[in-house]
Amino acid sequence: MTSDATSPPNLLKKLLGSEAFPGILLILVAIAAMLIANSPAAPAYHHLLHDTLAWTPVAKLDTLHLWINDGLMAVFFLVVGREVKRELLSGQLADARHRRLPVLAAMAGMAAPAAVFLLLSGGEPQIARGWAIPAATDIAFAMGVLGLLGNRVPAALRLFLLTVAIVDDIGAVLIIALFYTAEVRLDWLLAALLIFGGMMALNRMGVRRLWPFVLTAIALWYCMLHSGVHATVAGVVAAFTIPLRITADGAASPLERLEHRLTGWNSYLVIPVFGFANAGVSLAGIGIAGLIAPLPLAIAGGLVIGKQVGIFTAVALAERLGYATRPAGASWLQLWGVSILCGIGFTMSLFIAALAFPLHPMLVEEAKLGILGGSLISALLGYLVLRLAPAPEKAG
Repeated sequence: MTSDATSPPNLLKKLLGSEAFPGILLILVAIAAMLIANSPAAPAYHHLLHDTLAWTPVAKLDTLHLWINDGLMAVFFLVVGREVKRELLSGQLADARHRRLPVLAAMAGMAAPAAVFLLLSGGEPQIARGWAIPAATDIAFAMGVLGLLGNRVPAALRLFLLTVAIVDDIGAVLIIALFYTAEVRLDWLLAALLIFGGMMALNRMGVRRLWPFVLTAIALWYCMLHSGVHATVAGVVAAFTIPLRITADGAASPLERLEHRLTGWNSYLVIPVFGFANAGVSLAGIGIAGLIAPLPLAIAGGLVIGKQVGIFTAVALAERLGYATRPAGASWLQLWGVSILCGIGFTMSLFIAALAFPLHPMLVEEAKLGILGGSLISALLGYLVLRLAPAPEKAG
């Protein structure tokens, strides 16, 4: 007989509540998008996402795909901003000693993939615009793989991976703002700065209600959308203005309340919908030559080779030079496995690919192949290394 603990309903409940589930869901959604994009339903899939909407409240967002990438993803960036703010105020990034290693590793883990990308891209200026595609690690995907490994990975190494991913999310946001910005409209940018100042004033005045911050965040997003700076950056900026301090009576802060309301929606709706809308690459017409074209090879190489080399080398040098020590309880083999997992660049990589080649749909499709292939190889190889790595011996 099947025990209550191992019955299908209880196993499903346990899976749904595990840290691995968001990553597993993302994988399933990406597979579904790929299957649909290469099936008889492909025309309906593309019409749904890219046909002009009969009506839209924002003229610049006239397709469902634009609403997902420029609108819905602002929620994702708001959650990213919340994670960054928490880490800076009370997490690993709050202590200079603790932030040395993940910041160094994240910087090396962004520079090395970019270098590998440029090396493999053949020096073509048009393709070179995608240099940042392999820069960021997908937190949900990578943590999902770690979740499948259970307690085989030390807690300190899990925290290291999470912190590195958060730091390179910061880097990715800065890259988007600085390098993938269209012509800047100074009038709209000034309006966005004024709204940002108003949100900071609300924070300084001790406003604890959430709705003033939500309304001003929407206004900030609207102005950023028209400014030329990518609209989703408003999500990160808004998160930094919302109070995180716990009140004197012990009540949850506005940012904590917003986190409680958004985290589930972000993990189970926003990211999966984005993945479904962007991972559906059609293989028709690409052929073998397309699979080994410079762009997908450069992206896959950046993710699989650049990420692990950059992060692992940075940690090894930091420990050798006495700058920082590797995470407690982690063997070098385990650290290598986690460095490989950092090559999973699904969500942010797809996002940057769309920004890098807005006028070249075929290059976007090729970029998706490189992202999906590189992320899959990184996930499988990282899992295998961590699964086979013996636990480090405990000090006697």
